[in-house]
Amino acid sequence: MSASVKRLALAAAVVLGASSCASERLPRTFDPASREFYSKVRYIITAEERKAFLALPEADRPAFIEDFWARRDPKPGTEENEFKTEYFKRIDTANRLFSGGAAPGWLQDRGRVYIVLGPPDYRETYPRGITFYGLPTEIWWYGFFTITFIDERWIDDYRFAPDSAAQIAMIERAGKEWNEPRIGFTKEGTAAARSMSGLDVRIETAGGEGTRFTVALPYPSIWMKARGETLETALDVTMTVRDAAGAEAWSFAKSYPLEVAVSRLRETAQASFTAEASASLAPGSYTLTVTVVNAHDGSQASLERAFEVGG
Repeated sequence: MSASVKRLALAAAVVLGASSCASERLPRTFDPASREFYSKVRYIITAEERKAFLALPEADRPAFIEDFWARRDPKPGTEENEFKTEYFKRIDTANRLFSGGAAPGWLQDRGRVYIVLGPPDYRETYPRGITFYGLPTEIWWYGFFTITFIDERWIDDYRFAPDSAAQIAMIERAGKEWNEPRIGFTKEGTAAARSMSGLDVRIETAGGEGTRFTVALPYPSIWMKARGETLETALDVTMTVRDAAGAEAWSFAKSYPLEVAVSRLRETAQASFTAEASASLAPGSYTLTVTVVNAHDGSQASLERAFEVGG
C-alpha cells in the first residue's frame, strides 16, 4: 500500500469513525436512557451539542433530548417528527442490510454512509471481486458520485476505500450539512449555495451563417433527483450578448429537462450536457454571459467570455 493510499485510509478512518467512540467517553454515572441517546445520535450530534449534553446534570438531560429532536423537525406543526423517524429507519435498515462483520450494521462503514447520505441511487455488488484476483467490492452511486467499499478479509465486513482526499471531504461535508438543525432529508435542503463546476462555452463565428454558442457542463457536477430507475432535473440556460457599449445585442433562455437511467450512470458520468444557440450579430466586439441553474437544488454556474465578430 502506497504512502498516499495509507494517508487516505487513515483520513477515512477519522471521517467514518469520528463519532463511533462517543459512547465510550460517557461518564459512568450516565443513566441508561442518556447512554442510549448519546450512542444512537453519534452521526448527527454537533460538537457544541455534545459538549453541552456531557455537562448537563441528569435531571436536565430529558429536556435536552426532546429539544434535540424538535430542532431537527422539518414540520414542527405536525405530530410526527419526520427527521427522527427517518433517522431510526435508516439505522434499522443498515442493521438489516449489513448484518455481516463483527459490528452491527449501523456501526459499519456502509451503515455510516447509508445513514448520513441515505440509500444510494444505484448499488453495484461484486462478491467475488471486480477482477479474477480481486476482493469483494461494492460501488455505491449517488448521482454521478461513487463510493467504494472493499471486504479485505472476505468476512462480509466492507470498509470504505477512498479514491481521493476530495471524496473524503465531500462525505464529511455532507455529514456536517445533514447535522444542521431544522433540515430535512431532501438533498436540496442546503444545496442552494452550491456551485456547479466545469461550465464551458465554445463560440464559433462563420460570417453570414451567424455566431453559434455551444454550452457544455459535465454531468457529474449536476445533482439530480432519484425517481425510480432514473435521475431527473431540469437546467435553465440563459445567454446574453452585449456589445462594446454594454447594450444588449442578443439573448436566449431555455429550460432543458434531463433524465438519466440509473443503468447508464457510469457511461453518462464521462459525458457533458450541451446546449446550442445561434445569433446574427454585426461585426464588432462582444461579451457573452452564460448562466445555468439547476431546477432541482438551485445550484448554478456562470461564465463571461469576450469575442469578436469579423466583417
